[in-house]
Amino acid sequence: MERVVFLVDMNAFYISCERTRHPEIEGKPAAVAGDPINRTGIILTANYEARKYGIKTTMVVREALKLCPNLIIIPPDHQFYEQKSKEVMKILASYTPLVEQNSIDEAWLDMTGCSGIFGEPVESAKNIMERIKTELGLWCSIGISENKFLSKMASEMKKPLGITELWKKDIKQKMWPLPVNYMYGVGKQTAQKLQNHGIKIIRDLALADKEFLLKILGRMAVELSLLANGIDTSLVTPNSVGDMKSIGRSTTLPHDTLDIEYAKAVLFELSDDVGMTARKYGKKGHTVQINIKYSDFKSITRQITIPETFLVKDIYTTGVELLKKNWNNKPIRLLGISLSGFDGNKNSEQISLFELPVINEKTSNKIESVENTIHNIRQKYGSSIIKPGIIIRKENKN
Repeated sequence: MERVVFLVDMNAFYISCERTRHPEIEGKPAAVAGDPINRTGIILTANYEARKYGIKTTMVVREALKLCPNLIIIPPDHQFYEQKSKEVMKILASYTPLVEQNSIDEAWLDMTGCSGIFGEPVESAKNIMERIKTELGLWCSIGISENKFLSKMASEMKKPLGITELWKKDIKQKMWPLPVNYMYGVGKQTAQKLQNHGIKIIRDLALADKEFLLKILGRMAVELSLLANGIDTSLVTPNSVGDMKSIGRSTTLPHDTLDIEYAKAVLFELSDDVGMTARKYGKKGHTVQINIKYSDFKSITRQITIPETFLVKDIYTTGVELLKKNWNNKPIRLLGISLSGFDGNKNSEQISLFELPVINEKTSNKIESVENTIHNIRQKYGSSIIKPGIIIRKENKN
């Protein structure tokens, strides 16, 4: 039996979610972005009306407003988007138990053998799209193929509200002529390497000599060569909380910075999100890792093992110490922090590269109680209802 795999990709997800409770933005250029009052932050998602003005994800708000002075900007509400995402996944799960969520706004479905119940692939895709549109007021595009890679590629080919089939027999005509940087799994740096060696389109990559690719790309050469030829044997694997390996957040700064206090404020905002997410899923981790990308696009990653925790204070304090010890005083472009090591192995050796502040059990319990209260209030009234002073100072500074 031939495999049938869908990739359901929500269109302009954040701003589409906002449209369901702000109908007044319908037909007008609008975006979800950092701080609409102070005109700072970056564009997280722009609707299709805004994209006509050249507004793109990660664009600084000030630049977006120069392109479209009438742009409607709505601050992000990640809790709301998570809830809408769950509603989408619930609909998808009614078609097949094999749903693998790839991100907040997309998922793979193994629809093999479902044609007798829901009709042929295109028919069932239309049904899914219509249900999501009618029941949730959201738009999606759907890619259809026999494997995860090709369905992902197909989902990108027609937006919004597109349904695209891309089977192996179609790749020479539909996929090979595309630029190599369009290919899923090929990042900017990899694409640049390939282009520098004359590999401009996906066809060039698919037909390139394997030894030549190994010299250029190293270990990833084999996988990318197979994908370019439409070969992907990975299975659609349903997600579960137990599969969660790490919880991380990162952000490209609205401007490169040398200001340590500003960097710490950004790190707190990210740590707050990581800690509250970890608490939500009951995941205590042993490892805190930070990512720093400098203005010259060079990146470093540093991590340390600490006693298991999901407290924002612990994550943030560890992240700050890692930042101080490893920042080389070049302007920072991007910051990220993650918590991992959810193995519950309390006997693992704690590698200490620095001395963290000593917190006795009574103080630790008090901190956990405070953070638990904050979490409960946010769950009820939204994530922006309580903001730590360090974040407010950062916003005012911008």
